[in-house]
Amino acid sequence: MAAIAFIGLGNMGSPMARNLLKAGFQVNVYDINAEAARKLEKEGATVASSLKAAVTGADTVITMLPAGQHVHDVYLGPKGQPEAGLLNLVSSGTFLIDSSTIDPATAKEVASHALQHQLEFVDAPVSGGVAGAEAGTLTFIVGGTDAAFHRAEMVLKHAGKNIFHAGPAGAGQMAKICNNLMLAVQMAGACEAINLGMENGLDPKVLSDIMLQSSGRNWVLELYNPCPGVMENAPASKGYQPGFMSKLMLKDLGLGMDAALQSQTAVPMGALARNLYAFHNANGNEQRDFSSLFEFYHGEVKQH
Repeated sequence: MAAIAFIGLGNMGSPMARNLLKAGFQVNVYDINAEAARKLEKEGATVASSLKAAVTGADTVITMLPAGQHVHDVYLGPKGQPEAGLLNLVSSGTFLIDSSTIDPATAKEVASHALQHQLEFVDAPVSGGVAGAEAGTLTFIVGGTDAAFHRAEMVLKHAGKNIFHAGPAGAGQMAKICNNLMLAVQMAGACEAINLGMENGLDPKVLSDIMLQSSGRNWVLELYNPCPGVMENAPASKGYQPGFMSKLMLKDLGLGMDAALQSQTAVPMGALARNLYAFHNANGNEQRDFSSLFEFYHGEVKQH
């Protein structure tokens, strides 16, 4: 079985790497947080002491990093140190997959430099959250050539359920940004509607069931109800433990605003959602699940 180097072992990266181990791959792992890597060592992963050690002998490299700057520095090297970048560390023929959620421009830049090194690279951000990563049911949204997409599919099918080819380099990131902008708007709308019903005497579970069978039906109501006690396995019923942190939703909405500015596209609902999350996070909710926005509505009303 092929060897995979997995770089970045946060809430999403660790379960993804774990599923690749279960599929029988040899997985070399590396993260600046050594403890995260050691946890996977107990499950069969080989812990690398450096980026160079991680990619040595790997057929495929998968990165799952926090932001565009991290992706830039890992692949192209920190400023003034291109020799420390992944593109100069991997062997000829190594396949590169970045599953971080970042700006399309950085994905395109890395893809361009990879091509100069005669390496194949795809941006493949994910949707499905921590639960999807753990269950191996993630959706991967891939940007790259047709050939690179098919190569990525052979690996990513072991960590996800749905794999889409969005278009050329950067298209995966753009599609992910659009998806999360819509998700934030849906979440804000669901919080608002459920709270309105509660403040006017409706049972939130009954109201949610009604909307699920009516024209307001959406993903949030189906799988991620933001009201505590309505859906047993949703983060709302577990003290808003993420899940998907509010600070990450704000980051993704910021990427959406940047993309809209560049294309001069109207995104009034996305802008409102970004402002809501900026306010919510400023009140100490950055580390909580993004569905905790419900407390912004419910708490504000109660204070009056």
